Amino acid sequence: MAQIVLMPKEGITVESCLVGAWRKNVGDAVALNEPLFEYETDKAAFECVSTADGVLLHKFYEEGDEAPVLKPVAIVGEAGEDISALIATAGAASEPTAPASETAEEASLLPLSVPNPEPYQSAPPSTAKEELTASPRARSFAAERGVDLRNAVPTGPDGRILEADVVRAANAAYAGTAEAQETSAGMNAASAPTADYTDEAFTKIRAAIAKSMTASLHTGAQLTHHHSFDATNVLAMREDFKNSDEALGYRGVSVGDIILYVTSRALAGHPEINALVSDTGVRKYHTVNLGVAVDTPRGLMVPTVFGAEKKSLKGISAEVKALAAAAREGRINPDFLAGGTFTVSNLGATGVEVFTPIINPPQAAIAGICGATERVRRGRNGRPEIYPSIGISLTYDHRAIDGAPASRFAAELCKALEAFSWRTIALEFESATAHGGNQR
Repeated sequence: MAQIVLMPKEGITVESCLVGAWRKNVGDAVALNEPLFEYETDKAAFECVSTADGVLLHKFYEEGDEAPVLKPVAIVGEAGEDISALIATAGAASEPTAPASETAEEASLLPLSVPNPEPYQSAPPSTAKEELTASPRARSFAAERGVDLRNAVPTGPDGRILEADVVRAANAAYAGTAEAQETSAGMNAASAPTADYTDEAFTKIRAAIAKSMTASLHTGAQLTHHHSFDATNVLAMREDFKNSDEALGYRGVSVGDIILYVTSRALAGHPEINALVSDTGVRKYHTVNLGVAVDTPRGLMVPTVFGAEKKSLKGISAEVKALAAAAREGRINPDFLAGGTFTVSNLGATGVEVFTPIINPPQAAIAGICGATERVRRGRNGRPEIYPSIGISLTYDHRAIDGAPASRFAAELCKALEAFSWRTIALEFESATAHGGNQR
């Protein structure tokens, strides 16, 4: 008996997924738990497996289509089985509603711990009902380019308009204009030069990054302060860790891990920095959900270390490595890519000496970590001395934070990093033990 395969739901904020390459064609034999097709959210990529043995009888979506989660995407059954009634029923059930798809991407930017996220949405969800059936990507493209959906010829399942249909309608409308004819004549001229280039459409995650970063710069009043600290102790501690007894568990702790650990402690005393901003106010947090920017093959991702101020240096180090690996491999749970209250972006390994990080909305601030450089200062004996310096670029939203408190936080962070030592770890461990704590 034929069975419907549903689009999986990856994380509580995901409402739709982009269908990738199909591993099976209609008519191909398929086994239980064998991959049928690839799909991606705006955060990660996954495989959808068959929920039955048999033959792939029908596909409701093709590569590049946007499919709502927990809705039919395929039918698997016995060869030659009549599935016409099942297609009709499942096709109607798979049709997404405009409001859910239009608000999903904005919802994914909100922290999981915010019980009432409405004040932090950039726009209210649409309630307008469309007579035509169109995918969210098609609606978005039509709205951006001013294309009337009624001019698009639908090629999707059950008369659904796809983004490609809207593109063709836009091209057809443009082809008849005087500007297009003039451009075409110029392109056909014998003297016209040829260009060597490759066009690449934005992936779902790249489009999400573009939208988020553009919105961040357009809606916030961002200002960056550049500080630096003497990294002598931090670099010495890194060497101590590498040469320490393996049983202690510190060999894998990096300079970046140390900075994250110290940052989580500094933020705990500055709720105005550890905050989210809306057009109407600020939500100050008393727990640090630390976002860590990670470079992946699919683009920038920001996993979150929840409750970082309560976790040990070894705990933060291990968790960041696990989250970064999952993000790079495309298997991270989207729930761990939301909920941050402050982000750290570390470009030190690339040799960057100073940069201006962009705030991850709706957060109030972000810290950029630069590479270690050698600087000169007057020594205690009055003679010049060289010391290692690491820069910290703090970008903050001036709507919520003034320059003085932002500078005090950065100065405190630098001072704490300069003083970091084995004693720092020992004192915190003693404090946690005395209070019955159990740092992970």
